[in-house]
Amino acid sequence: METYLLDWANLLLRWLHVIVAIAWIGSSFYFVFLDSSLTPPEDEALRRDGATGELWAVHGGGFYHPVKYAVSPPQLPGHLHWFFWESYSTWLSGFALFLVSYLWSPKVYLIDPQVFDWSPGAAIATALAFLVVFWLAYDTICRTLGQTKNGDAKVGAAVAVLVAVAALLATSLFAGRAAFLLVGAMIATAMSANVFFWIIPGQRKVVAALKAGLPVDPIHGQRGKQRSVHNTYFTLPVLFAMLSNHYSFTYANPHNGWVLIAMMAAGAAIRQFFVLRHGFKLGRNPHPWKYALAGVVVLIGVIVWLKPAPSAPVAERPAVSAARVQAVVAQRCVMCHGEALQSKGVRLDSPAELQRHAQAVYQQAVVTKVMPINNATGITDEERALIGDWFRAGAPAD
Repeated sequence: METYLLDWANLLLRWLHVIVAIAWIGSSFYFVFLDSSLTPPEDEALRRDGATGELWAVHGGGFYHPVKYAVSPPQLPGHLHWFFWESYSTWLSGFALFLVSYLWSPKVYLIDPQVFDWSPGAAIATALAFLVVFWLAYDTICRTLGQTKNGDAKVGAAVAVLVAVAALLATSLFAGRAAFLLVGAMIATAMSANVFFWIIPGQRKVVAALKAGLPVDPIHGQRGKQRSVHNTYFTLPVLFAMLSNHYSFTYANPHNGWVLIAMMAAGAAIRQFFVLRHGFKLGRNPHPWKYALAGVVVLIGVIVWLKPAPSAPVAERPAVSAARVQAVVAQRCVMCHGEALQSKGVRLDSPAELQRHAQAVYQQAVVTKVMPINNATGITDEERALIGDWFRAGAPAD
């Protein structure tokens, strides 16, 4: 029953996480587009009131006319919409999902003894430390380098190195799938912390100053803008890290840390293309095709790098009986897929059930080798080959 309830918790939290993440990413992408597409106001009254940009757009049968005040509007409106619950909900649901999926069963999902053999408590504490330490290091970089000459370039380079080091460290300590997810969660934590510690507090100070009739310090808007821009470049790398757990050929590679770094770099380059594309359409910058090209070249390079080696011709092997396969499954798989525990609703403790799930067993245990998870039960290559021979012979029941 515990496994069944955990599966439901995993499903519902994953559903919630995707919903609120779409809302957050959507609003983030929209405002980056908006900032990049603003033109000087044509109305003299708007310019006189301090408006720095405007956009005319048509969508859903209506016309929209957003106007930006870089520092403050001439008068604070009665109703002001805040964009922060999308961020907070995404982080809270994501952390809850990480807790249910990985921290609840660290020996199964978080720890791979073949990578680093340590206690569940130490692994959990280190995983949580990744979230905190990365944020503190990233925040320090932004505060110390962000306001210096060429600060954005310095911060970008330093953060890229920080992420790369964290990715290599995570993949040397945790199971591959958990390491990828942890790096994504680490960056996402910094994104949400940017909103919680910098963007929203700065905006609240601006609103408080306007209500009190005091002059507004533009530094709050500048800091918020800096962190918001960082968040948009983090987005595609985080999405890859989160989606990669469905594709074992990425995280199960012996050089999975470098795979993760390359894919995140490709995502950041492609995001840069879309950010600059808006400015290009207004004649503000050259066509950013080189960033798209760089991202695509990296993607193609990774695809070629990870391609499976061609299979060597295999001599005809003797038929494998279902009983031999059942014996292997009983020793390596039934503890999670038997009468007492039926993980993901899969049961393999009888010849009929094994035959019914033969395709899934072959795919998971022979092709991708992701099962048993982190090879916790010590299945051998010979046993995997045995299952493969049985399946290719038609998965006979006797």
